[in-house]
Amino acid sequence: MLGKIQDIFSQSIQTQIAAAEMLPNGLEKVANRIVTCLLGGNKVIVCGDGRSYANAQLLVGNLLHRYDFERPSLAACLLHFDGLFSSYLAQDEQTARRYCKQLNAVAKEGDLFIVFSPFGNEQAVLNVINSAKDRNLDICAFTSSRNDHTQGLLSEQDLEISMPSINESRIIEGHHFCINLLCELVDHLLFYSN
Repeated sequence: MLGKIQDIFSQSIQTQIAAAEMLPNGLEKVANRIVTCLLGGNKVIVCGDGRSYANAQLLVGNLLHRYDFERPSLAACLLHFDGLFSSYLAQDEQTARRYCKQLNAVAKEGDLFIVFSPFGNEQAVLNVINSAKDRNLDICAFTSSRNDHTQGLLSEQDLEISMPSINESRIIEGHHFCINLLCELVDHLLFYSN
């Protein structure tokens, strides 16, 4: 059992080392895109499907409430799939479009759409990315090495943070780290930058 534990730590560390080499420029661009969006009076709309829903919640919670210190709330919106809303969509057999209606109701030009998609092949995520493109939203996709489906949807102006792993657990924990890093950068840019 100790060997398995050490292997999991090693996998996680190796993923973080690879990410530290590959992702800093992209993460800086995402932080600047978030700040530009917020300073322009717009909002950050966030979506995550399956196990990535927790990461989407974390990002929105950090923006709305705080990260490291007390500050004003930042405009953020979580696309969700729970409660009565999920029952309606399941009843109408529209679960593959579960985030599209919400996005279309809240999004306006100038908003930033951030999506967490570990494998890039989740149909609900692909559908909402298409909806975001139809609404001319800037998109930032948090994906992985298995992102062929998502890559085909993103344009040159869109940003992709591709975690260098094919293991879902390592991808999700890497995305979680990136969220914390981004929130720290956004707070710094908005409240401490000269």
